Amino acid sequence: MWFRDFYPKSQPKAVKGGIKAQSKTGAFGKSWWAKRWIGVLESFNIGARLGRGRSYARKGQVTAINIGPGKVTAKVQGSMPTPYAVTITLPQLGDKDWEKLVAELNAQAVFAAKLLAGEMPQDIETAFTKAGLSLFPKSLREIETDCSCPDWSNPCKHIAAVYYLIGEEFDRDPFLLFRLRGTDRERICGRLSPTPGANATTTEPIPEPVAAPEPLAADATTFWAGQPVPADVCGEVRLPPVSAAGPKRLGGFPFWRGTDRFLEAIAPTYSAAAQRGLAVFEAESSSSAVSSDGSAV
Repeated sequence: MWFRDFYPKSQPKAVKGGIKAQSKTGAFGKSWWAKRWIGVLESFNIGARLGRGRSYARKGQVTAINIGPGKVTAKVQGSMPTPYAVTITLPQLGDKDWEKLVAELNAQAVFAAKLLAGEMPQDIETAFTKAGLSLFPKSLREIETDCSCPDWSNPCKHIAAVYYLIGEEFDRDPFLLFRLRGTDRERICGRLSPTPGANATTTEPIPEPVAAPEPLAADATTFWAGQPVPADVCGEVRLPPVSAAGPKRLGGFPFWRGTDRFLEAIAPTYSAAAQRGLAVFEAESSSSAVSSDGSAV
């Protein structure tokens, strides 16, 4: 209808601390599964609302996202004082569906091995197909979307913004796809076996050997005085070869709200803290090696 273009485009209210897309320009999502999710959104053919949704995602207009079994709820700040409520619903797979899928996954070691390593296999959809299932929605009718905004189009730009951010989150955690289908990583991986055709069984972990405790000193004075600390109790102390190794191993922060990428934002802090810690340790070590009268101990 021509009168829809008569009114000027509304400007969303600025948001402080909103969820910002990591993608600054170009396409959203790097992994094949994230791109497939974005492809579902773009198949809605909602025209300019896709561009506005990308803009909302990059500006941080989305204030909250919660992903649960088969359902996504979110808050998106538009031009009104109160953020709009967004809901995206996908059909969940039943217990028998997951049983058939696990059987297909266990039939090929590559599927189980990659999933157990935290990676979504490129051809995992073949296992879904053999089980008579689908990882991604086959048609738009399988996805229900709703937004409290007055836009006549559904999905609107607010829903599109949430779609894009979910796609980026799939890059960080591919198992969110399973959660949207009604299960989680623990339930799936707990039933997988890296051996083809083998049934996954749950085994008790082998306890690590515990060293025998040293006997306590019989004399109370000796006990409370303690023992001298060896000079090499800390071993070799040096700067770590890789800065921020822990966060890098864990991956990006879920639905990061910073302007810069999460790892890029914290890496300088880790480096500065490591250098400061080493300087403090060396200063303490030097001072403890000198007696109160200035002579070497």
